[in-house]
Amino acid sequence: MAGKTSQPPLPPWGNALAGATGAVIANAIVYPLDIVKTRLQVQVKRKPTDLEPLTTNEEHYTSSLDAIRRIIDNEGISGLYSGINGSLIGVTSTNFAYFYWYSVIRSLYLSSQTVPRAPGTAMELSLGAAAGAVAQVFTIPVSVITTRQQTQPKGDKKGLFDTGKEVIDSEDGWTGLWRGLKASLILVINPAITYGAYQRLRVLLFSGKANMRLWESFFLGAMSKGLATIVTQPLIVAKVGLQSRPPPARKGKPFESFLEVISFLIDHEGPMALFKGLAPQIAKGILVQGLLMMTKERMEILFIVLFTYLRKVRDTKLRQAAEAASRQASVAAGRTKEVLPVVMK
Repeated sequence: MAGKTSQPPLPPWGNALAGATGAVIANAIVYPLDIVKTRLQVQVKRKPTDLEPLTTNEEHYTSSLDAIRRIIDNEGISGLYSGINGSLIGVTSTNFAYFYWYSVIRSLYLSSQTVPRAPGTAMELSLGAAAGAVAQVFTIPVSVITTRQQTQPKGDKKGLFDTGKEVIDSEDGWTGLWRGLKASLILVINPAITYGAYQRLRVLLFSGKANMRLWESFFLGAMSKGLATIVTQPLIVAKVGLQSRPPPARKGKPFESFLEVISFLIDHEGPMALFKGLAPQIAKGILVQGLLMMTKERMEILFIVLFTYLRKVRDTKLRQAAEAASRQASVAAGRTKEVLPVVMK
């Protein structure tokens, strides 16, 4: 029947490995956009009456292109890749955890049904949110460190561990590594909307297709991520404000909650400040999600082929071992029959 596939399903860790691999490749390709959107989101426009600069960096960017140009001028090409090591570690751990728990939770849900059927949109969103919440609890420290690295001034660049030590040595202590956890837990609706929308759009637009073409996977990933980003952008901006160094205008006092960040931004820049950095955020999100889903689909096929091959090798070895044991048993039985008459005499 069309749309059916004889390919064996991947175990949860196989789905997680495929998702993490796709995420690393996608994020490495578009990482400069991540730097730009973070720098834009932490800066605050300065009023003529302000005595202190309001942004973490001395530079104040007017657009994404201006940010790219000035980062290259001041820090070189490497400036566009500040904190990439920590970022990719975070991407790997977050996506591995997310796809692992998503597969586990989805499988448990499907197995609990008396009549198996695909989850509806609401259930897909709920499953994605539950998986995202579990993943965030374990992986947010890397996100905090990466955000700090991305917003460090030119003369104050630090490595992954030194930046982590700086966070721990602050007034928050070890809990500083979990700054923005509440906002992150709320933001699980982002991947939930993304993956839920992806699954539903796939059913609506490409129903019955077991394996999609590259452009089809990219299109679905881009559409679903763009929708999720627009809905959650204010929380994304607030989360970045929580995890970065406090702006000089706050005299070193960190924000206590994402609501405080939102209030600060509205007071100084107006409501539209909650959507700053939206262009690079959407561009990055669409490219990452498109590349992620496109790569993940191919990695899943690769792993299915690999696992099928390994199963065949295992089955062949087991069969050969069984045949060898059977032959040895037959030989032993024949020798017993030869010896038995002698003993009987």
